[in-house]
Amino acid sequence: MSNHSKAKQPVSDRRKFILNMAKGTGYAVIGGFLWSAYLDDAKASPLILRPPAAIAEKDFLKTCIKCGLCVEACPYDTLSLAKPGDHRPIGTPFFTPRQTPCYMCEDIPCVPVCPSGALDEASVTKNGKLDINSAQMGLAVIDENSCIAFWGIQCDACYRACPIMGQAITIEYDQNKRTGKHAYLKPVVHADACTGCGMCEHACVTEKASIFVLPREISMGKAGSHYIRGWDKKDEARLKDAHAIHTTTEVSKKKAVDKLNAGLEGLLDE
Repeated sequence: MSNHSKAKQPVSDRRKFILNMAKGTGYAVIGGFLWSAYLDDAKASPLILRPPAAIAEKDFLKTCIKCGLCVEACPYDTLSLAKPGDHRPIGTPFFTPRQTPCYMCEDIPCVPVCPSGALDEASVTKNGKLDINSAQMGLAVIDENSCIAFWGIQCDACYRACPIMGQAITIEYDQNKRTGKHAYLKPVVHADACTGCGMCEHACVTEKASIFVLPREISMGKAGSHYIRGWDKKDEARLKDAHAIHTTTEVSKKKAVDKLNAGLEGLLDE
């Protein structure tokens, strides 16, 4: 009986080994599926706000090593590391302005600690010094339908909360023709100055913020190289990328004089 048990023992060990290997492989496959699902879910939502100086999102996801040093360095607990269920790439830093905006630290402590280059210190450096006003975390957008300032109710909460008051957000005065004796105080966002810190969104008094920050690639249009502001030297520099577009029709093949004469003949015939 004892010999019989000893003879079967090695077979049992092999089976255990094979079963454990199979379980391990199964767990790895399931883990891969779960990771893929989370990643796909995160990529489905492009509305992610990154720390100051974050490089382009596509490159950011390749460069960020998910170390959490920027989160740890933030003195206001603005930044969080994405976890399962956040609908963002797991382990990457982000912030939600309505909850906690970026408080625009002058020394931008979250940026210099980044070891991988996902946060580009040079992009927020001006004249050799860190300049938080150079950050482009996003761009504030106003929903004029729900903003009570556009209803005629006096509110300048977003304007007052803006750390670059009078530049990133200004107030436009307009006559309220409905009452005939009041003025609209309408907030206007200026893309060239807005850093996307979200302090305006955090301060908005409406139940759901009527001013909110979106990534710039979502909130901004693109005129294209064939539309140029000739009075703006910066914009005029884009002419170097411009290309001519030629459209040929039956009418355009004719000389201008011939077209004019043809038009006159048609009028005389009438």
